[in-house]
Amino acid sequence: MFLIFIGHHFKHLIEPLKDNPEKKFFNVTKLGNSKYDTLPYSIRVLFEAAVRNCDGFLVNEKDVRNILDWKIQQNHVEVPFCPSRVLLQDFTGIPAVVDFAAMREAVKKLGGDPTKVSPACPTDLIVDHSLQIDFSKCAIQNAPNPGGGEGSRASTAKPSPVKVHPRKAHCGGHSSCKQSCSKGETGSISGSRSAQIENTPVLCPFHLQPLPEPETMLKNQELEFGRNKERLQFFKWGSKVFQNINIIPPGSGVVHQVNLEYLSRVVFDVDGILYPDSVVGTDSHTTMINGLGILGWGVGGIESETVMLGQPVMLTLPEVVGCKLIGSSCSLATSIDVVLSITKHMHVYFYFLKGYFLPLFRNLFTSYRLVYFQKQKLLLGEGGGVVSYWRNPMTNTNLKKQGFFGSLGFEEGRLESLEAYLKAVKLFRNYTSSMEDPAYSQVIEINLSSIVPQVSGPKRSQDRVAVTDMKRDFQNCLNEKVGFKGFQISPDRQKDVVPIQLEGNEYKLSHGSVVIAAVISCTNNCNPSVMLAAVHLSRLIMEYSTRIKFFLNKIIDYIAISPILKPLALLRFEVIGYGCATCVGNTAPLPEAIGNAIKKGDLIACGVLSGNKNFEGRLCDCVRANYLACPPLVVAYAIAGTVNIDFQAEPLGINSDGKEIYLSDIWPSRDEIQQVEEQYVIPSMFKGLKEKLEKENKRWNSLEAPESVVFPWDSRSTYIRCPSFFNKLTKDPVPLQSITDAHVLLYLGDSVTTDHISPAGSIARNSAAARYLVNKGLTPREFNSYGARRGNDLVMTRGTFANIKLCNKFIGKPAPKTIHFPSGQMLDVFDAAERYQRDGIPLIILAGKKYGSGSSRDWAAKGPYLLGVKAVIAESYEKIHRNHLVGMGIVPLQFLPGENADTFGLTGKERYSVSIPPELSPEMKLDVKMSTGKAFKVITRLESDMEVTFYKHGGILNYVARKML
Repeated sequence: MFLIFIGHHFKHLIEPLKDNPEKKFFNVTKLGNSKYDTLPYSIRVLFEAAVRNCDGFLVNEKDVRNILDWKIQQNHVEVPFCPSRVLLQDFTGIPAVVDFAAMREAVKKLGGDPTKVSPACPTDLIVDHSLQIDFSKCAIQNAPNPGGGEGSRASTAKPSPVKVHPRKAHCGGHSSCKQSCSKGETGSISGSRSAQIENTPVLCPFHLQPLPEPETMLKNQELEFGRNKERLQFFKWGSKVFQNINIIPPGSGVVHQVNLEYLSRVVFDVDGILYPDSVVGTDSHTTMINGLGILGWGVGGIESETVMLGQPVMLTLPEVVGCKLIGSSCSLATSIDVVLSITKHMHVYFYFLKGYFLPLFRNLFTSYRLVYFQKQKLLLGEGGGVVSYWRNPMTNTNLKKQGFFGSLGFEEGRLESLEAYLKAVKLFRNYTSSMEDPAYSQVIEINLSSIVPQVSGPKRSQDRVAVTDMKRDFQNCLNEKVGFKGFQISPDRQKDVVPIQLEGNEYKLSHGSVVIAAVISCTNNCNPSVMLAAVHLSRLIMEYSTRIKFFLNKIIDYIAISPILKPLALLRFEVIGYGCATCVGNTAPLPEAIGNAIKKGDLIACGVLSGNKNFEGRLCDCVRANYLACPPLVVAYAIAGTVNIDFQAEPLGINSDGKEIYLSDIWPSRDEIQQVEEQYVIPSMFKGLKEKLEKENKRWNSLEAPESVVFPWDSRSTYIRCPSFFNKLTKDPVPLQSITDAHVLLYLGDSVTTDHISPAGSIARNSAAARYLVNKGLTPREFNSYGARRGNDLVMTRGTFANIKLCNKFIGKPAPKTIHFPSGQMLDVFDAAERYQRDGIPLIILAGKKYGSGSSRDWAAKGPYLLGVKAVIAESYEKIHRNHLVGMGIVPLQFLPGENADTFGLTGKERYSVSIPPELSPEMKLDVKMSTGKAFKVITRLESDMEVTFYKHGGILNYVARKML
């Protein structure tokens, strides 16, 4: 990133690599003596980056010394970190590139050189979040009670032969249909056991009529490329005019897989200087890279833009909590079970400790495959930590040609250089020597033998449920009051069954019916063993000819080896594309009959997915209970048709001989899966990914894009607009001003997530964003998604706080509404904010604990900023979202410990004034006065001098733009 070493403070530490003098590096071991030797490995990476980037301004010698003195300085000082690279997916990448383009425009208007606005840090942008599931299959299974209601598993009668009910297609030639839906009848599935599954064709998304060829994935990709052409052209313009940006087009793979298996360098080699790979990314899965010993974590889109422009990430020097894994997990437990267990442990024991690093270690590393631990890095951010860092995969085994990194395609010469460098800076781990054990702030111990198969849900990833307790827990959820787990269904309605007619047959849905089952790539691309377990389970189900329930299913995966996936395909788990879709709400709609039945019966329908986010309504607005599970459990619950089942006591199905088949009868062993994985999957999937990324992409290459230094904005565009962030930008920042007589836009409770705040998923037809698009001449079929329109600030501002599950205390029920107090009207949040801004009234938000939890989304701060929000007063914040608020010039204020809105009897109807002094400093206490005469104090959650500077400039973007002048 910064490789000009003239006058460098630590230039004397540069020396040649042993046996390879052409390669040089900063020998940081010479600075610390014994102090360096005891630093945790993750802190050593921070230390090396500080030494290498020490320029006396962004990083100074004091920062270097503070990191070296980690034992006494942890939690007491803030230090800068300059990552080696930035990782973006297109949902966060499009606003980042739009902001860069807008910044070029602003710098030019103020007399600066627009070409100076370009990423200083290498940035990879993977287009994988724009995929929408227009085409999918809905499998109708022959079962007495496919919805999973009471008594459905009691029958021992043999299944009757499946009846295929062909229907003619009516889409051919229809003006609004995008495909050629030819006439004809559906055929049957080939294979000896096809009679057990009714054939269901690919459906036209506009009329739900059959299409002739089941090329689901290709059809979804074609539509993805077509509907996002304008955005892709903008990305291509950015790749031409901006330096240090690498765009990976759609259909290449999921961002996390590409990062792990293609973009990871382990050690950077730039102009002959070697240094550790490190990354910050705008996706919550970025932490998976820690499984390779590469330090990385998730940041917000605004922070990532700052790093792209050469600014460091500021963080409090963290505690490093060592997590020692002992024992061996039971044969039924998977890596996801380990992840969920550690996540739950972190929530219980470290609830008040935020921003820590969590190295995982065990003495017998070689007894576990490296890929097994990559997934363990994923969900641990949900426990409040920044990263979970494996200590340390850089061993003799993994750095050999036949080892893990060799299988990634690293040449032998490169592997030798990596090993020599890592040994020189003591990032190479010798597990046979206890002398190499680093120091930790504290060590916790987790016995893997206590971990059992489990799922997580129904609304939050930290709410772990043992599979053996699932039926009882779901019943409790039905009984509990509406909250983080409860649905409050009255006892007399808990056994309700709603019949539905589908394809001429009658089926039944009940509370707990599984209507979405998704095996998705985001949490499984690093560990194919769980995918193979799902395949093995499916194969045995087919061999047993087990009677199967009704379910809607889909699979988004990357192991495109048809012989391996065939058992899943026979169960109608289909490959529908290479991208992120299910987790962000881009799923195909449920069949109308199912959606209507759920609403009619007010049923708690369920989704089961192998993802890492399961907030209520995220998959589909009518699916309220969502459980995270490993892929084989996703298949198992899909087959059962319900989560209201005890797999130990109740059979999964009945075979052709009338014998009850239990889950334990067909659960695969770890040894069997590992044998298949080592023999077939690992080499092929790495090779396939590399070929996919490096071969010619005809659609991408044929795209035309402008080459002008400043982007030629099209005023007619509904996808790409120059945002208004820089409209009032001046060469010098204006003095700080207090917030006077502000109204409360929203009065929110605890655990308001970025899903509630930021626009995501489909655009509702009755929303403010929909009205805007209709006024632009678009039809609902052309709305696309909020994610696809993140480059249009007018759409995104209207979609802010538009989530149907938003619970505003002013309204008293979930709805994207608020009260406009001057008129007393209940309005959409955008409409109310627009009126306040028109009248010159500032706005604030009142909230409870953990405001802004969930995925990192820059529009969760950009949207409120454009709505006119000046401050948020909450009990606590999620770290990334707090950073985002600061980055957009919204001041995060926090009640004093033990105090909240109820303490002062706040109704939110008052008007609030916050006194902000010119000499504002980090974590200063400020006075808040209300129109009622009451007053209280809050803490300013600006945690460093740099954050205060950003706030004084009106946000990070303004600060960086002024630096370019």
